[in-house]
Amino acid sequence: MSKLDPLLRYLLHPSRRKIDVFAETLVKGTAATSILIILLIFFFVFREASSLFFSDSPQATSNIQSSGAPTEYNPDSSSDAPTEYNPDGDSLELNKTAAAPTPEPEKLSLFENLFSKIWQPVSSVPKFGILPLIVGTAKTTIIAVLLGAPLAILAALNITFFVPRRVREIVKPAIEMLANFPSVVIGFFCLMDVATLVKATFDIDFRLNALTGGIGLAIAVTPIIFTVAEDALSTVPQSYRQASLALGATEWQTAYRVMLPAALPGVFAAVLLGVGRAFGETMIALMATGNAPMMSFGIFDPSRTFAATIGAEMGEVIWGSEHYNILFFLGTLLFIFTFSLNAITELYVKKRLMKKFQGS
Repeated sequence: MSKLDPLLRYLLHPSRRKIDVFAETLVKGTAATSILIILLIFFFVFREASSLFFSDSPQATSNIQSSGAPTEYNPDSSSDAPTEYNPDGDSLELNKTAAAPTPEPEKLSLFENLFSKIWQPVSSVPKFGILPLIVGTAKTTIIAVLLGAPLAILAALNITFFVPRRVREIVKPAIEMLANFPSVVIGFFCLMDVATLVKATFDIDFRLNALTGGIGLAIAVTPIIFTVAEDALSTVPQSYRQASLALGATEWQTAYRVMLPAALPGVFAAVLLGVGRAFGETMIALMATGNAPMMSFGIFDPSRTFAATIGAEMGEVIWGSEHYNILFFLGTLLFIFTFSLNAITELYVKKRLMKKFQGS
């Protein structure tokens, strides 16, 4: 009797088949539910943002007139004219001539408003210029990637090719544990310590600025880039390394001239994932960048990102107002950017770069 017979009888048993069908149905149902929830979220965000451009009814605004605003005096009013106190006991009538009303500021069109340089949603004429937000998001993201990506890639090279196995088993999980740190903890660390260090080092005016926020975002993206890059380097065939060493190359030359180029598609994908994380991070940007929508390209000036703007203002905005819809429009821009990064990763990294390094 073959040893495989009991195993075959177990696998082909009707009860086992029912369990397999149930597990398969459960997995498919969970996947379909997840996709449906994601599509519903996208539909809701796009619907709220689209009403900014396609709604026929005038948008409600979040402007609140001050209760202490001066009002024009009407001489035909039945009420008595206001008087002022006279020390001689007489009552003097004030001048009935009302001050000339100040002209209202000219309202901009939607596109002129969106592409202006001022973000001031609470005003007599709200200004929703997204250019300072674009500049602030770009500054902090670029700083985070320039600081975090080289550090993560070098760490991945070191862990993969140079350190002993025992050290690797300790250091790799320790670096990956940084990804489990809550964003608010990293933001608080930057707010209290990194900001003070940056201000003292560069002798600048602002403690919270784009550089401080970029350092915080670099801390957040480094473990992500490290993990994906290390996995990509580990999958490169060891025959490449052995052939390079046999030709007389050193370990370091082999690592960065042979193994790293062979793993470049995965490393490039890791950097793109880091860019997406830095672009969409909310709490660190909210706490460490100064959260000021300034149209400045200086890294020592405060800045504000898309995600920080949504996080700071969505809780207090009037539902259905123009401000409300514009915040959803910012969320749509975040989604489009993230989707574009994923598309680039799929179409360029996995196809073109893989074909290039495979010689086809």
